[in-house]
Amino acid sequence: MRLIYRIISELFLLISPIIILYRILKKKESINRFFERYGINSKHRKRGKLIWFHCSSVGELLSIVPILEKFENNSKIKQILITTTTLSSSKIYEKLHLKKAIHQFFPIDNKLIINKFVNYWRPSAFFLCESEIWPNLIHNIYKNKIKLILLNARMTSKSYNRWMKFGSFSKRIFEKFDLCLPQNNETQKRLNFLGAKKICNLGNLKFSTSKNLKDNILEKKIINFFSRKKILITAASTHFDEENFIIQNHLYFVKKKKINNFISIIVPRHIERTNEIKEAVEKFSLKPHLHSSKENIKNNIDIYIVDTYGELNKFYKISKIVFMGGSLINHGGQNPLEPAKLGCKIIHGPCIDNFKEIYKKLNSMNISTKFKSYNHGTKIIEKKLNKKMLNFYDKKIIAYGDKVLNLTYSEITRLI
Repeated sequence: MRLIYRIISELFLLISPIIILYRILKKKESINRFFERYGINSKHRKRGKLIWFHCSSVGELLSIVPILEKFENNSKIKQILITTTTLSSSKIYEKLHLKKAIHQFFPIDNKLIINKFVNYWRPSAFFLCESEIWPNLIHNIYKNKIKLILLNARMTSKSYNRWMKFGSFSKRIFEKFDLCLPQNNETQKRLNFLGAKKICNLGNLKFSTSKNLKDNILEKKIINFFSRKKILITAASTHFDEENFIIQNHLYFVKKKKINNFISIIVPRHIERTNEIKEAVEKFSLKPHLHSSKENIKNNIDIYIVDTYGELNKFYKISKIVFMGGSLINHGGQNPLEPAKLGCKIIHGPCIDNFKEIYKKLNSMNISTKFKSYNHGTKIIEKKLNKKMLNFYDKKIIAYGDKVLNLTYSEITRLI
């Protein structure tokens, strides 16, 4: 099976220029940095101890920021290499202002490219975050006797069943990890069955909080605008067609209920969809405003569209009710912990397979509510609007998150 994987990776390398060109045209790849995919580095390695973290996209990167901040204060660590797969995550990285860290795009999992990449950076420890399992890379890290950690591991039943089909091949991959830190009980059991040797279930790092959040505030003119408005709902990380739920609710409360001075906020998961969202809003004779626009915000705006990356927390801070996207389609949901930590009430659709345990905990704290249909969702919003909402839940979550963070950091530093 390993030989088959290598052959597939060689074939992928041959067609990769076409794929990268397509991604550049779709604005999903950096035209100035695509060469990093081939192990051609744009940054330099400093002398001293370097540790490497790899995350797939925005959510995974944000979940490890608190642990990165811990290592920033560790005098033994001279440099932190962060690799990600998506262009959006690289833009988020730029807003983190980490002093020891540098960013590179994740190289193609090809034997020659991986060898070149690892030989240049020579990390003391390598952290794969959540569900990022790359066989060629793992084999190389193991061969070079570099500490290998699966951080905040998450494995769905679908992924588990797929790995189980490959039997001994899967076991040879997972037994190479020096430490696996699962984010939930289900993942712990699945990693154990797949042959992982040392597993420590210390909790979910997504509950921990970055110190950068404290400085994350909106511009004064935007704060002044929202202080004159009542925010009906903030829709976070929405996917295709989920904005329709927000538009229909806005029409219901503003047009049918005759409630004035309301505004709704939409923050799409992918800002490339901004124009189609704007058109959908205008189709119902509602007036949109783009966050990236240099124009003054007019008082008659209905829908405020946040078409920039890395500013979601700013809008959580001024919101009371948040709809978490990815939950009305077969996507598995998006992480609801950031708005929860900032005192927001959360509503979501039925498709939350990726965050079942998190939602279970939030539901037990009366922070999140599931709705099954548009009408049901509207009733929940109406009920919450008529209710005084207290922002005390964030303290509980932050305290729990700090505990998970400290335990995780202690376990890692003992190993590396």
